[in-house]
Amino acid sequence: MSAANGTATKTVETGTLSIGYLEHGAPDGWPVVLSHGFPYDVHAFDEVGRILAQAGARVIVPYTRGFGPTRCLSDETPRSGQQAARGLDIVELIDVLGIKRPILGGFDWGGNASCVAAALWPGQIGGLVSYAGYDIIDVNGQRLPVAPALEKVFWYQHLFQTERGRECLSQHRRDLCRILWSEWSPGWQFDDATFARSANAFENPDFVDVVISCYRHSFGLEAGEMAMQEFEARLAQKPAIAVPAVTIDGTNDPLKPGGTSHHAKMFVGFHEHRVVDAGHNVPQEQPEEFARAVLRVHEQIN
Repeated sequence: MSAANGTATKTVETGTLSIGYLEHGAPDGWPVVLSHGFPYDVHAFDEVGRILAQAGARVIVPYTRGFGPTRCLSDETPRSGQQAARGLDIVELIDVLGIKRPILGGFDWGGNASCVAAALWPGQIGGLVSYAGYDIIDVNGQRLPVAPALEKVFWYQHLFQTERGRECLSQHRRDLCRILWSEWSPGWQFDDATFARSANAFENPDFVDVVISCYRHSFGLEAGEMAMQEFEARLAQKPAIAVPAVTIDGTNDPLKPGGTSHHAKMFVGFHEHRVVDAGHNVPQEQPEEFARAVLRVHEQIN
């Protein structure tokens, strides 16, 4: 299987998943793992990966669970989208690949999972680039309403709490996800081919179950896996992130009105916060800026 940019998709097995991923750069380069969000895929990092590879990095870009070729190894494995499971997926991936203390970078679900991994397993992580801010989900806080204007932006999350929403995502996944791309990045003029290349990843048979699980768990309406309860309990305590970190906001992201500069107190090591002219999908809209943030973290740990 080959990606549209000519990079061959590789696979590796962890304890629970067969994870598909792209790799950029030399095998002996300094390690970076970049994680995408919903509803995107690995191609959000094509240009970021190229820039970092030219700077000497070995860049691993995995398909998150429920996307592309990433599959559960057992039919008995819960198709969970909760944050602890996705954070652990990153840690298990770097362990099986033998990668030592990589810089993690991500946005949306990928930023959330990268923050989870950095907070819970800091000894295995070298640094962090997170869009947006301290992106660990406060499940208890999610039970409370936000301003009506923001609740309107979250329409898809409310839809996914119902079985009608599950069927809508199942039957109209491409149309629904394209609406989200446009709403979340209002200044980004992507073409049909760009969307279609990523939308292929939504045909994973676990896609709907994982997406629905993610948003129901984050609203506190789905219990999640028993094996993840200890991790979720630790995340509920809002652990600080100690690894060197750069956080990014996009000026035109309706999901993050006002930005996340107030999250600075959650970073107790080196931390810089940057604001870029972009919507939600910063790696694809402003790849040079995302790559610069990774390079800044690399400077701090070397």
